[in-house]
Amino acid sequence: MESNLTWLLNKVKKMNKNKTAEEALNNNNVGPIMRAGELASAVAEAAAIDNVDKIITVEDKIAYVRIYTESELVLYRKTIEEELGRPFNMNELEVNLASFAGRIEMSSEKARFYYVSSL
Repeated sequence: MESNLTWLLNKVKKMNKNKTAEEALNNNNVGPIMRAGELASAVAEAAAIDNVDKIITVEDKIAYVRIYTESELVLYRKTIEEELGRPFNMNELEVNLASFAGRIEMSSEKARFYYVSSL
């Protein structure tokens, strides 16, 4: 049986690996870059659930997982908690962020990754 992350990786749209350097620089992708593990899988699932109108891309880089979409990505504590099957504090997300793309706005109930203006 495949893992949740593998299932999600197969479900979401993959980014074209033949991007030019200019295309890579001129993008509006935002989202967390998480240390690999249980929380990264839960965040990837939560991203798909909490952003149903967006195409969520998940790139598994073995040591870390890059989760992103165009312009804005919102993660709700309750959704991550449901995916983990245990209580979750948003501070735990911050501790497990290796990095992120865009700007970040955190509260006790949600994390928002966004750009103020588009390229």
